[in-house]
Amino acid sequence: MQDPILTPSPQTVSYEDANIITLDWQEHIRRRPGMYIGKLGDGGSADDGVYVLLKEVLDNSIDEFMMGYGKNIEVKIDEGFVSVRDYGRGVPLGKVLDVASKMNTGAKYDSKAFKKSVGLNGVGIKAVNALSSFFRIQCFRDGQTKQIDFCRGVVTDNFPQQASNEPNGTLIEFMPDGHIFPGYAYQDNFVEALLKNYVFLNTGLVINFNGKRFLSRNGLVDLLNENITSEPLYPIIHLTGEDIEVAITHGNQYGEEYYSFVNGQHTTQGGTHQSAFRETLSRVIKEFYNKNHDYADIRMGVIAAISIKVEEPVFESQTKTKLGSKDMGPGGLTVAKFINDFLKKELDNFLHKNSDTSEALLRKITESEKERKAIAGVTKLARERAKKANLHNRKLRDCRFHFNDNKGENLDETSIFITEGDSASGSITKSRDVNYQAVFSLRGKPLNSYGMTKKVVYENEEFNLLQAALNIEEGLEELRYNKVIIATDADVDGMHIRLLLMTFFLQFFPELIKKGHVYILQTPLFRVRNKKEVRYCYTEEERVNAIEALGPNPEITRFKGLGEISPDEFKHFIGKDIRLDRVSLRKEDVVKELLEFYMGKNTSERQQFIIENLVLDED
Repeated sequence: MQDPILTPSPQTVSYEDANIITLDWQEHIRRRPGMYIGKLGDGGSADDGVYVLLKEVLDNSIDEFMMGYGKNIEVKIDEGFVSVRDYGRGVPLGKVLDVASKMNTGAKYDSKAFKKSVGLNGVGIKAVNALSSFFRIQCFRDGQTKQIDFCRGVVTDNFPQQASNEPNGTLIEFMPDGHIFPGYAYQDNFVEALLKNYVFLNTGLVINFNGKRFLSRNGLVDLLNENITSEPLYPIIHLTGEDIEVAITHGNQYGEEYYSFVNGQHTTQGGTHQSAFRETLSRVIKEFYNKNHDYADIRMGVIAAISIKVEEPVFESQTKTKLGSKDMGPGGLTVAKFINDFLKKELDNFLHKNSDTSEALLRKITESEKERKAIAGVTKLARERAKKANLHNRKLRDCRFHFNDNKGENLDETSIFITEGDSASGSITKSRDVNYQAVFSLRGKPLNSYGMTKKVVYENEEFNLLQAALNIEEGLEELRYNKVIIATDADVDGMHIRLLLMTFFLQFFPELIKKGHVYILQTPLFRVRNKKEVRYCYTEEERVNAIEALGPNPEITRFKGLGEISPDEFKHFIGKDIRLDRVSLRKEDVVKELLEFYMGKNTSERQQFIIENLVLDED
């Protein structure tokens, strides 16, 4: 007997000539924006669509710089209105309309003009146009200018070509469509992180953003120094060659930390180049010392960046976050062979010439080896236990995504809620989207793991099962959920659980936080309602405003814990309107010192800090 859920019953649906429609290019983009820019969002996350729009425009300016034209880019953002002016060659004036509004149109099909470019499919700038309520392209070329204005991809003004005293280049101005991106706002920290990566990867490029100037003189060395939150054990190894640049060091931290780029594109999900770099790095170092070191010991604590240039790169999605190319270009080597040949020569030579670095690296490998062997027995048993229990244990209620053959598609949509208590996890489980949202239930407060070795990850049942549920023991390449969401009560105990979980991640899996995967779920503190309307309030100010808006004597409920919120109500808080605060690390946040102060045994220092920073409620 067939499962009725899997075998839909036939329905009487019209399927005639009139049902076959052809969409205009802009309408197709607007109906299916996710195909072109990934997720939408409101600007609260670095990968939200409004930043992809900015990046698509900037990529064209960066390509001009990479071809040797235009060392300055001016970026301005004011209340959601974006302006990007470069000083490259400028689009040929007779083709301005085509490049902005005709799909699959661009110079990058001609590898002679753009040999190793970021954007290759002639879609990016058109997607920005279609998804903007206002879009302007103005090109300056050899004393002439051409300007065209659009609204949602439709031409509103096509100005005649005229004389201009402006230097060559292109000006793009746009306002993302509020219907597509409701309530969006650009956040400076995300914009600045994007711009910094551009200058790190393009030494000599200057980007001015709202009065701030971004410039890098040391490439990937500057990038690592910007992101490192633990003291490097030896000076950063910096190696450069034609079409490749790498920077490598180690820190006193668990896990591996990689920053990979292709043609200036930050491949946050890695790909063929990052996998090849990771493998080759281990092999070259092992061969240098001529000892039977385990690859895991060599990579423990590694912090590295790689940037390569590839002809006609193939990415696994339009947002270009993972490289799929296996070849460097026509007639070239494979990506793996290219990286292998470069590191085999340059890294091996560097280690031979710099004995202080090679000795420091060997000490780090030896320490990692000792720790691994000390917990070998524990890890073997723990892995077996986790493997048997993980997907079917009562702590994890997985999502359907992982029971289908998805091969990585739509991983961006997946999330796991880490919550405490049966009632809270029960409410979230009943309210969640079972296709993409999983729930992991803690039993009481987790252990304070500060100062402990990784042995505790395997000896502590909850940590072991959590690690296995996330699939992060060997790094983030096989991470099962894009968002790891800590969902605890908005009280002192809930805050303590948050800190204990963040301590665990910072101690053993810092890259999970650095790569922006860890979030805090915001749930309402109050419900204010009358017979006609219900409002959920996340702050005291929202509560006051709700009372004023709903009139006299509304019913006010104070939620003391997640378990008090019914599953029907929870749907409002973990659906499309979910409020998340991303956990992030700043350059000045040295993890060791941070954990030592907040989670160590210096009770008197913390007590004094609390007294000095205590804010009393005036009520």
